[in-house]
Amino acid sequence: MTDAIVIGAGPAGTAAAIGLARAGAKVLLLERSRETGDTLCGGFLSWQSLARLDALGIDRAALGGQQVGRVRLFAGSRRSETSLPQAAMGVSRRRLDSVLQAAAVAAGAELQRGVHATTIDGQTVQTRDGATLAAPALFLAAGKHGFRGQPREVAPWQQHDPVMGLRLRLPHHAALDRLIGDAVELHLFDRGYAGLVQQEDGSANLCLATHKSRLDEAGGDPGALLRALGAAHPMLGERLAYADWSCGIDAIGHVPYGWRTADTEPGLFRLGDQAGVIPSLAGEGMGLALASGDAAAAAWRHGGAGAAPVFQHQLAARMARPFAIANVVWRAGENPRTAGVLTALSSSFPSLVRWMSQATRIAAG
Repeated sequence: MTDAIVIGAGPAGTAAAIGLARAGAKVLLLERSRETGDTLCGGFLSWQSLARLDALGIDRAALGGQQVGRVRLFAGSRRSETSLPQAAMGVSRRRLDSVLQAAAVAAGAELQRGVHATTIDGQTVQTRDGATLAAPALFLAAGKHGFRGQPREVAPWQQHDPVMGLRLRLPHHAALDRLIGDAVELHLFDRGYAGLVQQEDGSANLCLATHKSRLDEAGGDPGALLRALGAAHPMLGERLAYADWSCGIDAIGHVPYGWRTADTEPGLFRLGDQAGVIPSLAGEGMGLALASGDAAAAAWRHGGAGAAPVFQHQLAARMARPFAIANVVWRAGENPRTAGVLTALSSSFPSLVRWMSQATRIAAG
C-alpha cells in the first residue's frame, strides 16, 4: 500500500519525497511533465537553501551553479550593489530538479512521469486520464499552477490588475559575463521588476513579475513589453541586447504573490507555492519550497497523516514575518515614486540589504 502521494516533482515535492522515503514510507511521486524541463520560476538559491540541500545529501558540486556573492539593484538612473550575507548560487531548474528527482528515487520513492493530477478528494487523487490513486497522506506541491478545489485568492489590491510571470533565457555571451558576473540583479520599473542571474552553463535567466496592465499597454505581446522596458531602462536594455528572441518567452498568469494559507484538509499537506507565494523581489520561492517539503516530511514522521492541519498552521506562522517584509519591499520596488528611494537606501546602508536578505528567508522548523 502507498503511504504517501506527492503531487509535483519540483523542489518542494522532491524534498518531501526524500524525507518520507528515508523515513521508510512507500512514496509515489507524480510529475505532470514527461521530461524535466526548465520551469518559469526559480534559478536562485540562497545560502539557506544551499544548506537545506546539503542536509538532503545533495552535492553542491553536482549542481555546478554560478556562485553569487552580490545583489545589484537598478531603478531609473540609480544603482546599488551590496554583498550578500553568504554565498548563493544561480542554477537552472532543469539541473536542480533533475538532481533532486534522482535523489528521491535513490531514497526509494517511485517517480511516475506524465501523470497530470487534477483533483483531490479526501484520500484520493484523480488524474486527467481518469485514474484514481489513493494514500492516507497527500502532499500537494504543484508549484504556481492553480489546482482544482484548492483556491489561492489574491489580495484585493491585485484583483483589478493581476500579476503575471514572464521568463526569457539569455544565451551565454562573454559580454554577459562582464555585465552580470557573480551578482543577482533586480531591475525595478513601473508596476513590476525583473530578476537576472547567470546559471551553470553561463546562460542568464531573466524573470519578470509585472502587472497585466503593463502587458496590455504592449498590446498583449511579451516581446514588445520587454523591448519597451529595455528602451526605457538602459541597463536592462544593455543585457537584453544579447537575447535570443527565437527561443520564445514563457508566461504564467494571475500569480497570487503574497498569498499564504494556514488551512488544509485532514491528510493534505500543502507545500511550496501551494502553501504561500512569496514575492521574489526580496523573498525566495526556492527557499520556501525546500523548507516546506522538509517540514512536511518531519511532521508526517512524528504524527502521520493527521499532522497536516498542525503542520499547515505552523508553516503559515513561519511565513508571516518574511512575507510581510517581502510584500513591503515588493510594493516599494514596483512604484516609481519609491523605487529610487529604495535603491538609494540600499546604496547608503548596505547593512539594510543584508538584513532584508536574512529577514525574508523562511526559518527552519
